[in-house]
Amino acid sequence: MLFAFSIAPSGAGAADETGSVSAAVADAVRVVRESGLPNETTSMFTTIEGEWGECMQVIKDACDAMAAHSDRVGLVLKADLRPGFTGQLTSKVDRVEAHLDEGERGTR
Repeated sequence: MLFAFSIAPSGAGAADETGSVSAAVADAVRVVRESGLPNETTSMFTTIEGEWGECMQVIKDACDAMAAHSDRVGLVLKADLRPGFTGQLTSKVDRVEAHLDEGERGTR
């Protein structure tokens, strides 16, 4: 199962003097990385792969880490619930890339 989520602080203490929330985001991402679950962080979302319970616990813990920086936390969550499939964090992208490669060869 894949879980893509974005956590953002708001309210008092959410940002530094430049308006950046990167310190708070780094603390949340640190929780994800220390979980040992396969994960990827992009500019907008962090995606983790694992079973429902373990992923939801990591997401909760990441929200708790964010809450240490702010009195309010927002969470956006998207899930691909496909039991029995693993390695999809990279496999899904690999399949799309293969199709793109085929299309490039076909137009040459």
